[in-house]
Amino acid sequence: MTKERYNELGGIILDACIAVHKELGPGLLESVYVYALLKEFELRGIKAFGKIAVPLFYKGFDTGKYYEMDLLIENEIVIEVKSAEIMNPVFMAQIISYLKLSDKKLGYLVNFNVPKLMDGFKRVVNNF
Repeated sequence: MTKERYNELGGIILDACIAVHKELGPGLLESVYVYALLKEFELRGIKAFGKIAVPLFYKGFDTGKYYEMDLLIENEIVIEVKSAEIMNPVFMAQIISYLKLSDKKLGYLVNFNVPKLMDGFKRVVNNF
């Protein structure tokens, strides 16, 4: 995927997140926002999957454990959805780990529990 396509999708992701936040507002469960984003991406013709279980390997060995991505957009961009009063630093560490473990270059950490969505929207890169 080209950098231009990543940036184009980034704009669509931001716009979709703003639309969901405008429609639903803050204070709901993360699962509600994941569902609404999946619908929003579907309406925009963007391929998106929710709650992706990804096998976890350690030094090439399958641990038998999985981590779960909230959303995967166009099989390339990871979105981690939160609905938290305080953005704990572990949330950023979490999406960085997801990007590294899945070998994805771009992700977004989105906290919907804010008055203005831009205050909860963070772009995260991994070897981009």
